[in-house]
Amino acid sequence: MSMAGVTHVVLVQWDGEQAGEHVGRTDELCREHLPRIDGVESVHSGPSISTEGLEGGFDWMLTVRFRDRDALAAYLPHPEHRPVAEHIGAGSSRVVVFDVED
Repeated sequence: MSMAGVTHVVLVQWDGEQAGEHVGRTDELCREHLPRIDGVESVHSGPSISTEGLEGGFDWMLTVRFRDRDALAAYLPHPEHRPVAEHIGAGSSRVVVFDVED
């Protein structure tokens, strides 16, 4: 039986004037820390480049691809996740997390 992969999506609305500096630093933190976590297959992040204007106020998105649900479960308390989560928490006014399985 093959295990299904999981995609973890995080949408962030940055708080106030610091949005620009938060985006670059958050992308750096994601690239530095998240790939070190076992079960992480890929990490993508950045501001929307959509021309549709349907972001609903969100400024930035992170997607993390996991091997399976167990890898997602291990990611949340992992020490390498903490700097990313804390940075997002400190600079955001709204965050949505959505996980979907293949």
